Amino acid sequence: MKKIIAASLLMLGLAASPALAKTGIKVGLLTCDVQGGVGWIIGSSKKIGCVYQPSGGGKSETYTGRIGKLGIDIGVTGRTSIAWVVFAPGKLKRGSLKGQYSGVSAEATVIGGLGANVLVGGFRKSINLQPLSIQAQTGLNIAAGIGSLTLESH
Repeated sequence: MKKIIAASLLMLGLAASPALAKTGIKVGLLTCDVQGGVGWIIGSSKKIGCVYQPSGGGKSETYTGRIGKLGIDIGVTGRTSIAWVVFAPGKLKRGSLKGQYSGVSAEATVIGGLGANVLVGGFRKSINLQPLSIQAQTGLNIAAGIGSLTLESH
């Protein structure tokens, strides 16, 4: 089972990387903490708090919102940390990450786990959250499906 999940995550990343990597330049890093919770078989929605740090310095920005999945999501997770490299057509103005993002998502957790989230959105769907995010979490969970992220600027 672990080998199937690992292979699925790798394929997700390999399939998405070429299409998404060409949509912009690296403009910063978005790190987020996701509230723990229960997956309800067909989906989940959890609160999220994020900090965006522009590349090359600059003042960090805070965002809050929700991250969700529609598809298989079975189990319980503790607090999750996610980090995305942010790609955009050019330098972003303050608050530019505000908006809706969607894509595909997969994760597996047995005590400790990893996940992959391929998300595109924001201003005119021009912002790309790294083809593979780094996600670390605790709990017992398996999830795959359509991922969504809503960010509000603060």
